[in-house]
Amino acid sequence: MLQKKGKWLQYEIEPTWEGIEVERILMEKMLISHRQIQKLTRMRGIVVNRRIAHLKMKLKAGDMLRVELFGREEYGVIPEEIPLDILYEDDDILVVNKAAGLSVHPNKPNQLHTLANGIAYYYQQQGIAAKVRHIHRLDKDTSGTLLLAKHAYAQAILDKDLRERKIHRQYYAVVHGRMEEEHGTYCFPIARDPRHGTRRMVSPNGETAITHYHCLATNGEYSLVECKLETGRTHQIRVHFRHAGHPLVGDGLYGGDPTLFPRQALHAFTIQFQHPMDGRQMQIDAPIPSDLQRLFVRLGLKE
Repeated sequence: MLQKKGKWLQYEIEPTWEGIEVERILMEKMLISHRQIQKLTRMRGIVVNRRIAHLKMKLKAGDMLRVELFGREEYGVIPEEIPLDILYEDDDILVVNKAAGLSVHPNKPNQLHTLANGIAYYYQQQGIAAKVRHIHRLDKDTSGTLLLAKHAYAQAILDKDLRERKIHRQYYAVVHGRMEEEHGTYCFPIARDPRHGTRRMVSPNGETAITHYHCLATNGEYSLVECKLETGRTHQIRVHFRHAGHPLVGDGLYGGDPTLFPRQALHAFTIQFQHPMDGRQMQIDAPIPSDLQRLFVRLGLKE
C-alpha cells in the first residue's frame, strides 16, 4: 500500500511488481506523471532502500521505493478568517460544506472573501503549508459538498478520476413546473452564450453534458428534483433544466423567479469518490441548508 511519510511517498514492492523497473512502477503503480518523474530525477528525489535510484533499476519484493513529493508550499491566496463547515478531513483531502453566496476561489489577484481565502486561513492556523486545491467547483450561490486536495499528488489522482467520471455528485434542485417524467436524463451539449459574459447555453457545438434526474415531489407548480451529474460543465444543471422548460427557482440568470427565493435553489448534498491514497470508497453528505428547508415547507415539497 502507498504511504505518506513526511515529505515522502513510499511503497514496499509487492511480489507482483518484482523485476519491474523503477520508472514503470512510478508511472503505473504510484501514478506519477512522466513530467514529475523528470523533475524528481533532477532533484535526486527517487530513493530505493535509502539510496538514490536510477529509473531502469529493477526492483525486488520487499524493496522500499520512496519519492520526495510533499514539500512546504505557499497557499496561493491571501488567508482570511471565514467560518468553515468541515465535513471530512485527513492528511490528504478536505471536504467542506460551502455556504451559498461564497465564491469558491478568487477571480483576480489579491481578492478576498472567497472560500479559498478561508481555507488558507484554516491551513495557516493548523500549521499546514499547502496550496489550496479544489477538485471541482460550485457556483457562488450553490451550497454543498466541495472536495479539495491537500497536496499535488492527491490532486493529480482526483483530477484524473474526475476526468474519467469516477467522482459522483448529487444535488437537490427546486424547479418550476411539473416534471413530465419521474426519471430521466438530459444530454444537451453546453457552450458559452456569445451574447452574455457569464451565461451558458445549449448548443450543438458545445461540450457533452449529461444530467440524470429523479423527481422526488411536486405540487404541480414546482418540483423537487434530485440530480446526478455524469459530467461537470459550468452551470450544467441550471442550463439543462432551463432548456427543458423547468428553470430553477430563484435563478434569475436562467429564467427562474428571483422573487420566490434569493438564489438558485440548488444544493450539492453528496459526493462519492475513491480516496486518492488508500482507495477507500468515500461518501460525504452535506445537510440541507435552512433557507432551502424553509422553501421546501413553503412550497409543500418534502425531501
